[in-house]
Amino acid sequence: METIKIKLLNERAVMPTKAHNSDAGYDLTATSMDYDDHGNVVYGTGVAVEIPEGYVGLVFPRSSSANTCLILSNCVGVIDAGYRGEITCKFTSKHKMTYYASFWERLKFFFTLKNTIGQVYTLHHNDASIYEVGDRIAQLVIVKLPDVALVQSPDLSDSERGKGGYGSSGK
Repeated sequence: METIKIKLLNERAVMPTKAHNSDAGYDLTATSMDYDDHGNVVYGTGVAVEIPEGYVGLVFPRSSSANTCLILSNCVGVIDAGYRGEITCKFTSKHKMTYYASFWERLKFFFTLKNTIGQVYTLHHNDASIYEVGDRIAQLVIVKLPDVALVQSPDLSDSERGKGGYGSSGK
């Protein structure tokens, strides 16, 4: 069993824990909440981790995010072995993402807001259900990386799938 060092960075910080022994992820708890310049909700966890070389920390949303209007904005966070800073989680509004259906709609929406109110849309508490400080907001999964070497090659072997990409296996 590999030992992973966890540093609690403030008095609100909670040691990441699993709800059940068989769980893959360790729950991360919000110790702070702020907004970035794009209206995303940024939660601090008050936790720093020393990922050993050969491993990666992956930050996933908890299933409880389905009960909020939030989605983890980068889908899965990657914590490299050399990172020693606080684990933070940046969420965006599902409603905002639905509205931003195309590039032109995003551009039009941004400039309309910029020109009329002078700031980018920000998700506020009264907009919908969001996580609060003290809530478990995400989960940390530690994964051992395979030892691989990338080698440039002019040819790749054939496979059943071939170059079939998005939707190639049917609906």
